[in-house]
Amino acid sequence: MDTKDHKHTNHREYTLEELNARMEIHGVDPRVTEYLNRCIAFHTFPAPGLLIGAFMVDYALELLGARTDEKLYAVCETHKCAPDALQVIAHATYGNNRLRIVNVGKFAITINRASAGDSSDGVRVYVDPKKLARFSTIHTWFTNSPDFNKKTMNNQLFDEIFSAGRAILSSERVIVKVEGKQKWKAVTCPKCGEMVPDYSVGADGVCAACGPMGYYEKIG
Repeated sequence: MDTKDHKHTNHREYTLEELNARMEIHGVDPRVTEYLNRCIAFHTFPAPGLLIGAFMVDYALELLGARTDEKLYAVCETHKCAPDALQVIAHATYGNNRLRIVNVGKFAITINRASAGDSSDGVRVYVDPKKLARFSTIHTWFTNSPDFNKKTMNNQLFDEIFSAGRAILSSERVIVKVEGKQKWKAVTCPKCGEMVPDYSVGADGVCAACGPMGYYEKIG
């Protein structure tokens, strides 16, 4: 790892300006640097998983031969950090119904184009555990090892992520099942009196919020 101008002042983390300087030192493509900065602004801080996620999205787009202004769909296999990179760069968001979270605990994403059929060719990019061996700090952080000390090792982790770029990633061509829009009608929940899609009503006849997905209690 290039340690040129590497600062260790009371183990303080890099500022955004310093992060950009580190990206330049490690030869991060200006396009990816822009992605990284946009992702950091959206996420509100430079989480390591977010930075890796930005490299993943850029790689997947290149393999798919896709532009960021295309209508793209994505699946993220973790709810941690990486979904934000997909939302910022590929504009596949949870709100526009083009991002699915399949939380199986893998740091992996899949991007595909829209399809009129029941499937679409896509590209899956994932962090390859075999390739992590070359990058000890990323490996220590990624495996949640007790040897990783966030207070003293975060800057080293950032440097190694910028240095590694795509070198920790692998890819594969996949076929993604395309789900059509679900038809529904509005019904009124007999318990809360609010309107919900009919598919969200359980066997007990009440909406999911009044049943297993309830997360609040009314005050007064």
